[in-house]
Amino acid sequence: MENPYATDVLSGYRAVVCGASKGIGRATALLLRDCGATVIALSRSAPEMAGIRSLSCDLEDADAIQKTIEGILVAGPIHILINNAAGPPGGPLLANEVEDFEAPFKRHLHAAHQITRMVVPAMETAGMGRIVNIISTSVREPIPNIGLSNTLRGAVASWAKSLSSELPACVTINNILPGFTDTDRLGSLSASIQEKTGKSAVDVQAAWLAQVPIGRLIDPAETASAIAFLCLPQSGGIRGVSLAVDGGRMRSI
Repeated sequence: MENPYATDVLSGYRAVVCGASKGIGRATALLLRDCGATVIALSRSAPEMAGIRSLSCDLEDADAIQKTIEGILVAGPIHILINNAAGPPGGPLLANEVEDFEAPFKRHLHAAHQITRMVVPAMETAGMGRIVNIISTSVREPIPNIGLSNTLRGAVASWAKSLSSELPACVTINNILPGFTDTDRLGSLSASIQEKTGKSAVDVQAAWLAQVPIGRLIDPAETASAIAFLCLPQSGGIRGVSLAVDGGRMRSI
């Protein structure tokens, strides 16, 4: 998908994209780069991406996060922060032990909070900050068989809404709620459903698409376009919202 924005619309701004090795995170990093931002991509694998500085960082390791973000801030403020990480395994909520919550919450909520606390002071000094969390439509309509993920995403959404009233006026925080998106994550969920139900991959996808008015999976680049919009300097009036990019699947308002 072509860049829907001017190629210099984010020129002069620095962006950190977490979970940028694949899927929506990678698409977002590439689009922000194409919009003119200086992009630092964080992930465990740190794959090479042209025109992007890629760093290895384990979002479950608070010490690693501290060191990585401190190193980035030495060169100047981070104006744009994309909080994103891989979701936890699927399954019924009651099948999870209390310990199963620890790693996903560290990777998502704890990491997002730690990084946000580190970058907001420089955002305020710079006079512009945009924080976007990539979570899930499950914050409004829980999705069957991913109970732990539903719980986690809801916590992140509530955290962001609370922060929206505390952040400096020049710093916004918003959530993107992806629907059925053509990513590896969706593939793993499909495999889990196939294993539990005996359905074929074709049947699983057909059941998903029957819920989506546009009749297809979302392209990660489409989700990235919505994220980039929330990162624009002109989007400062949008604060504390959860924007679904789901092809119309959700039935709630």
